[in-house]
Amino acid sequence: MRAIVRYVNTSADGRPDGPRRTDFVQSLDRGLAVIRCFSSEHPSLTLSEVAERTGLTRAAARRFLLTLQELGYVGSSGRLFSLRPRVLALGYAYLSSFSVAQIAQPHLEDLAEDLHESCSVSVLDGDDLVYVARASANRIMTISLTVGTRLPPYPTSMGRVLLAHLPGAELDAHLRRTELRRLTEHTITDEAEFREVLAAVRRRGWAAVDQELEAGVRSIAVPIRDSSGKVVAAINASAHAARVPMRTLEKQFLPKLTDAAGQIDGELAARMAVGGRIL
Repeated sequence: MRAIVRYVNTSADGRPDGPRRTDFVQSLDRGLAVIRCFSSEHPSLTLSEVAERTGLTRAAARRFLLTLQELGYVGSSGRLFSLRPRVLALGYAYLSSFSVAQIAQPHLEDLAEDLHESCSVSVLDGDDLVYVARASANRIMTISLTVGTRLPPYPTSMGRVLLAHLPGAELDAHLRRTELRRLTEHTITDEAEFREVLAAVRRRGWAAVDQELEAGVRSIAVPIRDSSGKVVAAINASAHAARVPMRTLEKQFLPKLTDAAGQIDGELAARMAVGGRIL
């Protein structure tokens, strides 16, 4: 189950399969792939492991690791390499300028305190769902969910909200690249059934998932929209299945989620009215 955090639907170098521009800088792509191959579950890797996880040769992996080490992004201890704190600067530049995350955080904290459950905001990044803000009430999952965590969208409530509002051609392309793997006995793996679920999400405006990502965990999510009405993110609340029935998610959690999303929507609109764009 832990491998789910590293799930991607991409080529070996970490990018979606398909044609690339003639001015594409492959060395930069490979260097970033080396950084991405580390995770909370694999904080330290040998040279051979880095080569295997990135699809690079040992010689190429070594050059990239030594370059990143020289720049202060990677450290080493014996045969093991690991990321250094300087890597945080790469993500901070995005998070500090992304107003959805900034605006949502205080609302998430209020919501988590009110519901006594963990709440999050996520966006789509390629074929991955990425957490950009989170307020944890308790730890109910075996995987560690933090800002920056990447998950497959299809078995998650936030992912379904975001997928449901993609243009048809983008959704079709995403599903062609995605393997609907069975993560629990409840996971939907039939594409036709999954498309019906997304259609229902579009109609009713929210998504609920019952133990499809991880056994014992339920969640419910609603969209976050910009001033034009475009869905730019999703907000959810998750709870343990033994403690919170699905009916409670729909009757008690959903109205509060919808209210929090509405407040975030309003602040996003105000930000755009002042600045002219979502940063």
